[in-house]
Formats: sequence, C-alpha cells, structure tokens
Amino acid sequence: MSTAIKPRHIGRNISRIRELKDMKQEALAQALGLSQQAVSNIENSETVDEQRLIEIAKALDISVEAIKNFSEEAVLNIIGNTYHDNGIVNTGLNYGCTFNPLDKVVELYERLVQAEKDKVEYLEKLLNGK
Repeated sequence: MSTAIKPRHIGRNISRIRELKDMKQEALAQALGLSQQAVSNIENSETVDEQRLIEIAKALDISVEAIKNFSEEAVLNIIGNTYHDNGIVNTGLNYGCTFNPLDKVVELYERLVQAEKDKVEYLEKLLNGK
C-alpha cells in the first residue's frame, strides 16, 4: 500500500481559483497576453513552470503558494463553517458598508447635473461667439 502523496494538479487549481473569482478564461488570457486556448492548455496541465505561475498568480491577485496549496475541501470547509441560514457570513469581520450607498447615488447625481450645466454653459458661449 503506497503512502505517496499525489502531487496537486496546478492547472486544475488555477481553473478553480479563476472560477471562484468569477473570471473567464478570456479575461485571464488577456491579462497574461495569451490566447484563450493557451489558458485552457495551462489549466489542463498538471504542472506549470514557475515564471508562468508567478504571472498567473499576479493576474489572479493571489500568491503562488495559494495556487500550489489550493484545496477544494478547504474551501468547502470554510463555506460550511462560516455560512448560516440567516445569510450572514460569520467570519468575525465586518463586511458591511462603511458609507451610505444612497449618499453615493445622490453625490453621483449632483456631479452629473453639474456636468450638464457646465456643458450647456460651454455650448452657449460657443453659440454666442464669446
């Protein structure tokens, strides 16, 4: 009976992390300057060279170690241990808004109104030859 540890499938890890970040292959390909087919080939590879892995980690905004050590079981455990029926993730951190979203909408509206006023004023000056 072998107790050898099966090496992690790095390409599959990249694929799962990309999917968890809601990123399409095309977006990752563009960030890496590759074709979508090249990203597909990488995700189907068990190993990825270290330099390419560094580039991918940067594009995914994670560490190389996170890719190498990614575990679906760990993700499922985290979700299972932090999700409750009340719809709030209990991580001990406050992920609530630190601002009032309605204030931001009003601020944006006021900026748009001011921009329109400025545009009208500019066009009137052009029409009057000033």
